Amino acid sequence: MTRPIAGTPSLLRAINDRAALMVLLERGPLTRPELGALTGLSKPTASQLLARLQEAGLVVLDGIREGLPGRTAELYRINPRAAHVAALDVTPARIAVAVADVTGAVVAEHRLATPGRTGGDVVERVRAALAGACGPAGLDPTELSRVVVGIGGAVDPSTGRLGYAAHIPGWHIPDLIGTLRDGIGVPIDVENDVNLVAQAERSTGSARGHQDYVLLWADEGIGAALVIGGRLHRGATGGAGEVGYMPVVGAPTARDVGRRANHGFQALSGGPAVLALLRAHGVRGSTPSGAVRNAVAVAGRGGPDGESAREALRDLAGRLALGLAAITAVVDPEIVVLSGGVLLAGGEVLRETVERELHALTIPRPRVLLSTLEGNPVLAGALDLALGAVREELFGALNKSPSTHC
Repeated sequence: MTRPIAGTPSLLRAINDRAALMVLLERGPLTRPELGALTGLSKPTASQLLARLQEAGLVVLDGIREGLPGRTAELYRINPRAAHVAALDVTPARIAVAVADVTGAVVAEHRLATPGRTGGDVVERVRAALAGACGPAGLDPTELSRVVVGIGGAVDPSTGRLGYAAHIPGWHIPDLIGTLRDGIGVPIDVENDVNLVAQAERSTGSARGHQDYVLLWADEGIGAALVIGGRLHRGATGGAGEVGYMPVVGAPTARDVGRRANHGFQALSGGPAVLALLRAHGVRGSTPSGAVRNAVAVAGRGGPDGESAREALRDLAGRLALGLAAITAVVDPEIVVLSGGVLLAGGEVLRETVERELHALTIPRPRVLLSTLEGNPVLAGALDLALGAVREELFGALNKSPSTHC
């Protein structure tokens, strides 16, 4: 049990500082009276607070606001150069990078092609990707406060190795996070890419306000993220949500064909299976998402071609719902968010059909929503995670205050 601690002057200052910084982050730039009104602080206290935060380099003047009664009012805002973070999205073909300041504004982006690489020094690759983004922004990678790497796999906390990622060579080294941290010289986290999409959905997308939800990602590969009680559930080996390996009716199992062969939910609903299914109904495309987009377009027409495309979409929705039904039965989410190229290409037509098929299979009937994120959702989630950690370090003096336990 934790007993409340008396409000010492230093603790009260920490509380006020954090409240003011969060208000400036969300609402700034603000005048001193506006900041006082929004935080409930008196004018003298607000003045002392701003002087303290300016001295710490966390707040800067942002000009003046004219035309108001009385004297000209100075505007204050969060100092964007107080901290910078970077996000990486790693695939076999490239590393995409975004750098943001502490306010969340993206100041630089870069894309490092990595085609046909069969390994090599992963630290050098990450350093090159960061340098390509930081250079034009006038930053050195060692000035970054935190880096979050999104990748199609998961780090096993018991071994420090990346698993579930045989398709990305070079990253399967001992103590991956420690090696990157020591080699780059800044704090680094490595997170599953679909987990990062779920993080972004909770911050700015379809999952805002929800504490229990599942995100299903379907493109070339298929995966999921589980958020339970407002927290990402990673599992004992980091592999929670790696549902591509999940046994489902209608697909071969690892016992049937071996662990390295195509099996499970991926064999039933992954990219190659989507192309084959649609081709069997006379719908073609160069990519799974392109084929689904073509199917939706043809389904809107009359005649036998339209009916065949509609049947193809029903079959695809049934396959996706079959896997979702198993997840729903265990997790019982408030909502299911659909993301990834295949599901977004299917739009409302595929969403409605997946929801109908899912509700026909399960007792819980969670709403099924499409992702509303724009741009690269992996980078968005990685930036959100990095900014949350850095802001907590900068603004979180309150959480470092002592407490008494018994």
